[in-house]
Amino acid sequence: MLFGKFLPRECNFFELFNQHAERIVEAAHAFSLLVANYSDVQKRAAYNLEVDKAERAADRITQEVNRTLHKTFITPIDREQIHSLINTMDDVADLIQDSAETMALYDVRHMTGEIVHLTDLSVRCCERLKDAVALIGKVRDPATAEAALKTCEEIDQLESDADRVMRSAMSRLFREEPDVREVIKLKAVYELLEIITDKCEDVANLIEGIVLENS
Repeated sequence: MLFGKFLPRECNFFELFNQHAERIVEAAHAFSLLVANYSDVQKRAAYNLEVDKAERAADRITQEVNRTLHKTFITPIDREQIHSLINTMDDVADLIQDSAETMALYDVRHMTGEIVHLTDLSVRCCERLKDAVALIGKVRDPATAEAALKTCEEIDQLESDADRVMRSAMSRLFREEPDVREVIKLKAVYELLEIITDKCEDVANLIEGIVLENS
């Protein structure tokens, strides 16, 4: 029957969201280890590969969600919410990979305290993102919806913290770094790390919308 092609198909979008969030956290942890072991060239290269591996796995999940979305007649939440959420989550994974690649391409020689601090905030944002994503499939429960909104607020606060660290880092960089090349390199890295937290906040805002519309 032709109509059978348009009947609902089995797909747990929430499970795919969870799998993607796990890959984001894997990439974030690998990047954190890259920063912590930056002086060891071999470890740095190994953790860079781990970041790439997690990002590619996240890409495959994003592609699966988008393909399945086109084949699914009935979805558990609004179709546009599914599309926006998975693609914004994928932006987070991409930015983590971009940060690692930028440090390699720009030949950043050492880690600053600001890079370490921004990396820590980025990792914490990604971990809380994973926690929030895990709740959206059960937001019809009032307690779960409240927990999801609280987690999104925590992500917002972490993004604000990262913004303050980045502004302070830029101020110090332009005041104290005499080498223009180092200024350009570190400025690019600081901005990318702060954008990771911005993108996590974008995911949190999407989750808040899902919660408010479906709880």
